[in-house]
Amino acid sequence: MKIKLLTVAMLSTTLFLTACGGDDNGSTVFVPKPEIPENNIKDPVVGIPKNFELNGMAAASSDSVIMTYKMLGVNDKEVLATALVFTPPASILPPANGWPIVVWAHGTTGVADKCAPSRQGLGGNEFLLKALLASGYVVVAPDYEGLGEPSEKDAHPFLNVKSEAYSITDAVVAARAYLTSLNKKTNGQWMTVGHSQGGQAALGAAQYASRAKLDYKGTVAVAPASNLALILADGEREANNEPNPIKKIEILAPLDTFTALITAGLRNQYPSLKFSDVFNSPTDEIAATAETSSENSVCYQALGQNLGNAMGIYLDKNKTLEGYPRTKTNFMSIPSVTSFLATDSQPLQKKVSTPIIIYQGTLDKTVPKPVTDFLVNSAKSVGTAIPSSNYRVGEWDHTTAYSTNIGNIVTDVNVLLPSNQIIKQ
Repeated sequence: MKIKLLTVAMLSTTLFLTACGGDDNGSTVFVPKPEIPENNIKDPVVGIPKNFELNGMAAASSDSVIMTYKMLGVNDKEVLATALVFTPPASILPPANGWPIVVWAHGTTGVADKCAPSRQGLGGNEFLLKALLASGYVVVAPDYEGLGEPSEKDAHPFLNVKSEAYSITDAVVAARAYLTSLNKKTNGQWMTVGHSQGGQAALGAAQYASRAKLDYKGTVAVAPASNLALILADGEREANNEPNPIKKIEILAPLDTFTALITAGLRNQYPSLKFSDVFNSPTDEIAATAETSSENSVCYQALGQNLGNAMGIYLDKNKTLEGYPRTKTNFMSIPSVTSFLATDSQPLQKKVSTPIIIYQGTLDKTVPKPVTDFLVNSAKSVGTAIPSSNYRVGEWDHTTAYSTNIGNIVTDVNVLLPSNQIIKQ
């Protein structure tokens, strides 16, 4: 996410997977837990995938496409979504049993369709993806439900764990079907890597991995979003204690940005929810530009700038931020918002049995280390094993926790999911 004071989260569930046979790619089939619906979507790939030409990915892979696929949406109905699919370059021979798959779960880009990575590019994440391809992995990078989808009608359920997880599991199933149609074999083994919002999504994928009925090997989550209500409250306290109004804006604008994205995302499930229910006027009009249906929709960074600029104009005119019309005092008590904060946005609420590796920076002001400490301890309390060796802490901020560790992440992937790559001589 390139987030400023984001997030969500407590604890999720993932599963002891029960083997029960083999699929047409020769891999073991795993049966979902009763509470997790299995993916039985017919013909999951919609149309012919289009070439993805951005970020030099076409040169780094033998296939670089935008795939439209069917997934189970947040409202328990089949919807269309998009994902990027990349296969290793021709210089790497496929293993005899087929390619393993690594899912890349991206950070916050916005809620409007034009903010999808498949449309605006990978934003620097191509370096990790290229390293994974060179190591012999198929890479699947979902946009998430409602981001980049063809109809441009459905909002992205921002930070909804189940929606993100199904975006991932169903993209993997569809990608395997697509590659099979090209006579490219995958071996049914897969894992997820994600940063910030994507770290939260990766933990969600661990909980719901058995939906894909494949062999899930583990998760690498970098600065995963968690405990949003706590971070929002701490941000408000920090702003209240900041005497410099310019620095106060630097704290408040990111808070309002994520509140706007959350509101826009909730309108997928709760269309009667209005921005004016959450924001005072005229800030509600700025917040509404986050939404997919807005003619003037903007992505994450522009939204934050617009909200901050409006505060700056008010400050110039009034010489104070006192009385600036931000969020309504009790917006967190709106039932849909309360449910989102308490349940729908929280990963690791139940036991996960597959390996989890977490990277966290001590200098991170977006997802502070105490928040992730709480997440890890809460996960352990419900039986999820995250040994200290898998909780990697360093002097990183929210960005460098990811960028500094790209090489380490690739190594982690190779340990959890060996590629057995063979380079063509």
